[in-house]
Amino acid sequence: MDILPQIAALRARLKSETAVVFVPTMGNLHAGHLALMRQARAHGNCVVASIFVNRLQFAPHEDFNTYPRTFEADCDKLRSVGVDALFAPDEKELYPEPQAFTVEPPALGNLLEGEFRPGFFRGVATVVLKLFNIVQPQTAVFGKKDYQQLMIVRHMVRQLALPITIIAGDTARAEDGLALSSRNGYLSPAERDEATRLYRTLGELGREIRSGCTDFAALEADAMKKLVNNQWKPDYVAVRKQADLQLPSANDHSLVVLAAAWLGKTRLIDNLEVAK
Repeated sequence: MDILPQIAALRARLKSETAVVFVPTMGNLHAGHLALMRQARAHGNCVVASIFVNRLQFAPHEDFNTYPRTFEADCDKLRSVGVDALFAPDEKELYPEPQAFTVEPPALGNLLEGEFRPGFFRGVATVVLKLFNIVQPQTAVFGKKDYQQLMIVRHMVRQLALPITIIAGDTARAEDGLALSSRNGYLSPAERDEATRLYRTLGELGREIRSGCTDFAALEADAMKKLVNNQWKPDYVAVRKQADLQLPSANDHSLVVLAAAWLGKTRLIDNLEVAK
């Protein structure tokens, strides 16, 4: 695997490649990331990963400085799944001057995650577009765990006419159902045991929907109450349409349930697609 910290070196490495598949990450890789790398291999001849902790998507009070950075272990994991090239820039390389030009997401970026993390999707969209311009892949793979992020990236690619196919990867989970996340490492042992409640709560809500319940607001409120009663601090539990994350009607059949909640000092997100 070639490790390339400079843009010019990466472009030189990829100059003769005709089927590049790109998987951007912030590092601290886990089995979910590696599943995306394996999935990428089916869509091209050259798999490129990136590791970059993007300051633009962190609010001042968030965990940019403490976000886990495990570069050497990450490289070993990427080699183990046959990644061809790793783009690993530092901040000076990717942002040699203050990033004055940014990508402003549409109204979708102000819902759910965007409401509770203002500016988050601006930072995501800006760095993803910049990475796309640097790597120039034909295909890119993003995980469904960050459901709203995946949707915003797809919209950006479509509206800016980028010649990139976006592939969605299913959420990887531990045996007990917890969605794999780099931030799971912040959980204490007791919190880790409790953390599975988030996915169980989504599953219960999904079963209610499939059984015919269409009072989505009541389902959301009940799920929030269950979390609060078990020492969680939920930001939201929301039933939305898969197509655009807007509020559903009783006649909508392709839904997704999304949640974000604090357990101690750790913020967890998860989602579950529901077909009525």
